[in-house]
Amino acid sequence: MPPKRVVLLGSTGSIGESTLEVVENLPADLKLVALAANSQWEKVFRQVLRHAPESVALSDPAGATRLEEALDRDATCRKPRVYAGARGLVDMVRATEADIVLGAVSGAAGLPANIAALETGKDLALANKESLVMSGAILTRLARERGRRLIPVDSEHSAVFQSLHAGGRDEVESIILTASGGPFREASIDEMRRATKATALRHPTWKMGAKITIDSATLMNKALEVIEARWLFDLPPEKIRVVIHPQSIVHSLVEFHDGSVVCQLGTPDMKVPIQYALTYPTRKPLATKRLRLEELSSLTFQAPDPGRFPALRLAYDVLRLGGTAPTVLNAANEVAVAAFLREEIAFLDILACVERTVRHHDVVADPTLDEIFAADAAARDAASHTIQTTPSHSR
Repeated sequence: MPPKRVVLLGSTGSIGESTLEVVENLPADLKLVALAANSQWEKVFRQVLRHAPESVALSDPAGATRLEEALDRDATCRKPRVYAGARGLVDMVRATEADIVLGAVSGAAGLPANIAALETGKDLALANKESLVMSGAILTRLARERGRRLIPVDSEHSAVFQSLHAGGRDEVESIILTASGGPFREASIDEMRRATKATALRHPTWKMGAKITIDSATLMNKALEVIEARWLFDLPPEKIRVVIHPQSIVHSLVEFHDGSVVCQLGTPDMKVPIQYALTYPTRKPLATKRLRLEELSSLTFQAPDPGRFPALRLAYDVLRLGGTAPTVLNAANEVAVAAFLREEIAFLDILACVERTVRHHDVVADPTLDEIFAADAAARDAASHTIQTTPSHSR
C-alpha cells in the first residue's frame, strides 16, 4: 500500500514540527506532499530542503516572495510550487492531491483551509480547535456529506476518540476532559491579578506556542476544548465535564452508562496523538518515553474553581446561546490574549474583555459561513474597543 499523502498546515509551530518528526520516522506509511506556514520563510525554506514537498504556502506574501527567491538560488532543491496569501493557503489545499490534511494553523485563520480540505474529499486531522469552535456545525456536516473523517489531534480529544472504541455513542454517560491547571492552578485571585507575561508563559507540563500557553493559564484552552468536544463527539454540553489533573498522565476519560470509565494514559508527548491521527485506524511504533506506573507517586484530580477560572462557565454559556456566540468568544479571546502578550492589559483583563464582548453580541442562530466571519470581525472590533476604553486591573 502506498504511503498516505499528507498536507501539513502550520509547519513552523510546535504541532507542525512534531508532525514533521512523525512523518520522517514513518517513510513507508506517510509522505509529506505540501506544507504551509504564516511568515517564517527561512524556517520553511529549511523544511522544504529536508522534506521536499510538492507545494508550499505562506500566508505572508512578502515571505512567500523571499522563499521563492531562496529556492531559486539553491540549485540542489527540487523547487515546489509556492502559494502566497490567505487565499493561496486555500488554493494549495484544493489543488494538492492528498489523503489527509493536518490543520495546525493557529486561530481563526485556519478555518477556510480546513473547510477546503473536507470539500475536496480529504480527511482532516484537526489540531486547530478554533475551527470547530467557530463553525462546528459546518465542519461536521461537511465531513458527513463527503464521507470523510474528522480526527482530533489535541491530546484530550484524541484520548476521548480512542476511549470511545470501548462502547457505542448511545452508551456514553459523559466525557471528562483533563486539564493541567496551568501555571496558576493554585494561585489566588490577588496573585493572578499581579501575574506577568513571563509567569503566565511558564507552563508546568507542555511546551507550546505563546497563545495556547496563555489560554492554558486562563483555562480558556479547556473552554474551547469543551466546545470542540460538543461537535467532535456529538454530545450535549451537560455530558462534557472538566477536571484538573496536574500530572497530565490521564489525557481524558469516557464514562459509560454501566458505570465503566475508560481512559487513555501516557507521558506528555504530542507526537502520540499526531501519529495516531495520521495512521488511524492502525497504530505504528513510536519512540517516545514509556509510562511506568510504578514510578508515579500519585495521580490527583480536582474540580476547577469557577471563581478564579470563569472561562469554563463562558464555554457552557456560549453553547447554550449557540449560533455565532462561540465565534465571538474565540475572536474576543484572540484579541485579548494578543493585547496581554503585548503587555497592554493585565492577566485578569483577558477574561473580562471576552465576557463583555460575548454579553454585547446579538447572536445569529443558524449562521452561514459569511455570517460567522462577520461575527468574528465584529467581535474583534468590539474587543479592541473594550481594551482601549476600559481601565485595566493592573492600574
